[in-house]
Amino acid sequence: MDVDASVKNISFVEIDFLDEVQADKIPKDIDLAYYLIHSMSASTQDFDQKEARSAENFNSYMAHTSVKQVIYLSGIVNNEELSKHLTSRKKVEDILSQGNFKLTVLRAGIVVGSGSSSFEIIRDLCEKLPVMVAPKWLETKTQPIAVRDVIALLTGVILNEKCYNKSFDIGGPDVLTYKEMLQKYAKVRKLKLWIISVPLMSPRLSSYWLYFVTSTTYSLAVNLVDSMTTEVVAKNNDLQKLLNIEPISYEEAIEKAFQKIEQNLVVSSWKDALISGRFNDLKQHIKVPEYGCLKNVKTIKVNDVNRALENIWSIGGNRGWYYGNWLWKIRGYLDLMAGGVGLRRGRTHPDKIFPGDALDFWRVLYADKEEKRLLLFAEMKLPGEAWLEFKITDDNQLIQTATFRPKGIWGRMYWFSVLPFHYFIFGGMIRNIVKYKPD
Repeated sequence: MDVDASVKNISFVEIDFLDEVQADKIPKDIDLAYYLIHSMSASTQDFDQKEARSAENFNSYMAHTSVKQVIYLSGIVNNEELSKHLTSRKKVEDILSQGNFKLTVLRAGIVVGSGSSSFEIIRDLCEKLPVMVAPKWLETKTQPIAVRDVIALLTGVILNEKCYNKSFDIGGPDVLTYKEMLQKYAKVRKLKLWIISVPLMSPRLSSYWLYFVTSTTYSLAVNLVDSMTTEVVAKNNDLQKLLNIEPISYEEAIEKAFQKIEQNLVVSSWKDALISGRFNDLKQHIKVPEYGCLKNVKTIKVNDVNRALENIWSIGGNRGWYYGNWLWKIRGYLDLMAGGVGLRRGRTHPDKIFPGDALDFWRVLYADKEEKRLLLFAEMKLPGEAWLEFKITDDNQLIQTATFRPKGIWGRMYWFSVLPFHYFIFGGMIRNIVKYKPD
């Protein structure tokens, strides 16, 4: 198949399912839809209400189409006392079942694979902490499943009449406690790991523990910890038998995930996801404001345009910010302490950037290598809004512009308080972008 030709046949429609329904925004001729929406990262209080509203609005959109089947990836809900997260997943299932389509629900436990939030949390814990003082919920049982098996099952049920209006638990061959999952991960990665379980660590303290150690948001940490006290083991694997799919083991799933990671084939991650309501419209921030703003503009002559572009497109993550990385790390820790995202998200790919990507505590708004322009918008906690732009002109001048639109007097005070640091950081950054050569 010609991939480029196939891409030309794909249309993208952006909809916020929390907004009022605008039925004319989506095409009418639809055979199949996947429902993969959740709001756990957005809130600890009302995410269940948001998820219910999203499902109701989804049904309203589908009512104006010819859709035959909707496939919903949910969570295993076979425990009488469900967490708020799993209760919400079940409620969404009930709402979707009222739509004018055939519903197929796949209920999964922890999904193991590069880009999965659960996998990335396990990865962060084991790679960063050789010794863990862990809560008692590590003894809770779960049934992980490899992401490739989830994808195989999601595609296997497409327009399969035997799967219409049915729900299936899906899981891998291993039933493990969270502690065993961490230990097996360490074994596969050849890491030394000691886990000390303590009975007195509260869910709130556990949430802070996950938040500061891993790349998860605090909202997601709270909701995940709430769910980790509930056993999630598949009651049956009828779907695997029906579709003749033999799931791989947990340890093999980890090995497959790192094959993707080491080849830089992770095309997306949960960390790149935008939280609904953070931006009403991402595009509205692409035009950097001119008035009422404070700016730091640096310009330098570029002798090797290709090298400078490669350095710009590799900024952040493991590469860092080319100057004063320890200062960037301090700023990241301060943001983390204030409830922000910090620098933990890194970047998905070492030298490729796409609009919408998360990049440390920035969001990529615009990235066009041919136009030689990269525009970032700050997602750190700030008393205002901030942009960082890199652009190489036709006469080979690199223009680096930091723009800050302050909010009130505190915003202006913030800008002038960090101005001395900006002088060194931004000056050093633009000089090193031009001359940096990777080893």
